[in-house]
Amino acid sequence: MTTTAPEIPTIRFENVGKTFPVRAARGATGSFTALQDITLDIAPGEFSVLVGPSGCGKSTLLDLLGGLTRPTTGRVLLDGKPVTGPGRDRGTVFQQYALLPWRTARGNVEFGLEAAGVPRRERAARAAEFLSLVGLDGFADRHPHELSGGMRQRVAIARSLAYDPDVLLMDEPFGALDAQTRESLQDELLRIWQRTGKTVVFITHSIDEAVLLGRRVTVLTSRPGRVKESVPIDLGSRTGADDPRSSPEFAGYRHRVWELLHDEVSRAQELERAELEWKEAAA
Repeated sequence: MTTTAPEIPTIRFENVGKTFPVRAARGATGSFTALQDITLDIAPGEFSVLVGPSGCGKSTLLDLLGGLTRPTTGRVLLDGKPVTGPGRDRGTVFQQYALLPWRTARGNVEFGLEAAGVPRRERAARAAEFLSLVGLDGFADRHPHELSGGMRQRVAIARSLAYDPDVLLMDEPFGALDAQTRESLQDELLRIWQRTGKTVVFITHSIDEAVLLGRRVTVLTSRPGRVKESVPIDLGSRTGADDPRSSPEFAGYRHRVWELLHDEVSRAQELERAELEWKEAAA
């Protein structure tokens, strides 16, 4: 009898905690805990979405995975190896596009490839390939100020994909866009994900966006952030003619995530009020 070895998750947060030092009133020092005992596995090729109230540590979790900071406790593993710093195996897309204004769309996509020493001809070919992938054929020679907000975010996505990272980290990438552009880019991102098979970790405040994009939605508690529940989402391919947002299945998943998140948002607001009162009393 043969047994199949269990699949190693692409990403593993193993009892992860993160504490930051803070300066309290009258010169005293203290600390606050952003994350506590986070344990979460993300499978190869999974589109995983993180939601939670403001201040729960979602972006801190992404920084830990990106290697921009180190956990206070626990480990972050990528393909079974501890994350010790940034690497080309991870690409990041932020809410702010962070494009170089003096470079064209092509030049921005090529930027990371230049730093990696990719030859000029190959850089140009990759830039053309990924600008086409995000629907920007014909815009390669435009500078950021000549592009709409949605187009700039497409350039940022193409730039992150061009050097072929294993994992794509996305921190509220559509948060600054109008509703129509946001929906268009959501559909585009699903198409890109299905075509490339990348592992995606996506942060959002929007429950609708989380349910539409995620194959799994993980709800974090109010600070200190902990995993409250991970909700598997099954809405089919989501690329057909029918809009999954209008389906009863979508409504059911949305309601479940809302139920999990509602109490945490209330607790986060109470915590904010208590902290404000403490600061006013200490002033």
